[in-house]
Amino acid sequence: MSTATEVIAHNWAFAVFLVVAIGLCCLMLLGAYFLGGRARARAKHTPYESGIAAVGSARMRLSAKFYLVAMFFVIFDVEALYLFAWSTSIRESGWTGFIEATIFIVVLLAGLFYLVRIGALDWAPTRSKVRVKPSAVTNTNSHPQ
Repeated sequence: MSTATEVIAHNWAFAVFLVVAIGLCCLMLLGAYFLGGRARARAKHTPYESGIAAVGSARMRLSAKFYLVAMFFVIFDVEALYLFAWSTSIRESGWTGFIEATIFIVVLLAGLFYLVRIGALDWAPTRSKVRVKPSAVTNTNSHPQ
């Protein structure tokens, strides 16, 4: 038996799988094209979000702080998954695992305190952070008692 025949004989199941998968995808796309609706209306291609009509442009600029807070959320959410996995195996990991998890939590808290300290989680603009000095209280009552 030649090498090419052996390779084909060895991988025939994968070739059949690819042919069937591509054929099924084409069949579904053609079925959706022929069986799909043909409605055309003025509001057909406008975005629809939660029952509210779209107002303004979808190309609105967002502050970089929005993306920063979103990244912090993803990072701390992934760490929560690690802690959940640790909590399910706490009996098997023993005191060594407990000490490692404590170090992990302390490092996370240090990172969170650093973010708070540099103001990475502050959403208020800098102009609204200015404190107003309390003025001296004066008696505006001009009526004698």
